[in-house]
Amino acid sequence: MTEEFQVFAVRYASRAGRRGQHFLGYDERWDEPHPTAYYVWLAVSPQRAVVVDAGLDPDRGIPLDGLEFHCSPADGVAALGVHPADVDLVVLSHLHYDHTGTVARFPRARRVVQRAEADYWTGPVAERIARERWLVSDDDLREVLGTPDRLHVVEGDRELAPGLSVHLVGGHTAGMQLTRVRTERGWVVLASDSAHFYENLEQDRLFPILHSTPAMYAGFDRARELADSPDLVVPGHDPAVFARFPQVMGVSAVRVA
Repeated sequence: MTEEFQVFAVRYASRAGRRGQHFLGYDERWDEPHPTAYYVWLAVSPQRAVVVDAGLDPDRGIPLDGLEFHCSPADGVAALGVHPADVDLVVLSHLHYDHTGTVARFPRARRVVQRAEADYWTGPVAERIARERWLVSDDDLREVLGTPDRLHVVEGDRELAPGLSVHLVGGHTAGMQLTRVRTERGWVVLASDSAHFYENLEQDRLFPILHSTPAMYAGFDRARELADSPDLVVPGHDPAVFARFPQVMGVSAVRVA
């Protein structure tokens, strides 16, 4: 029987930015302010608790100017009533450092990673590609991939629980995956960095940090295909998520469904 989840977006940090940093290709608005939000997502059913992405650890040095923390990802999850030790799964959409930084704060959870993502970052090529390699933490890779008893490597599309599945799209990274969740509003897709902003999807514009241009475009299409409506595709870094969904009182989070 399909489980029905509640889904929350926890905004644990924000950063000022410019449009030219966030969209591929020059346009005349390149120097306009364009803020970024940093999220982890919590999906809760009566049977289980799942965290999607592990964010940044505020106790570690972060190589980002202008970053403002609102809470730690684990504390944000706890504020929604789920103790980090009670999280069953941490789905890692990909292995960039701003999505893996607090994975150890969920001590019982199994980590779900695509085979293509794990193989790429541990293979012979990634070390040589400077435009991508700086985005990965060696400490995080050891934590995620070096604990095989807690690592769940999947290949392609996979149901993790009735009503929750992951879907390989690539694009932003070699093994980028979406998370699809069944809710009372229908199927929600947590796009994470396959679509950083609503504008990526609505204007078919690419984010400039990418592994494959065709795969990123195909990822836009796949996200829309998997969701029950366009408004149930949730991008990974858009501050507008907080405007489009109701905020949870007293918590840096909104309820998506």
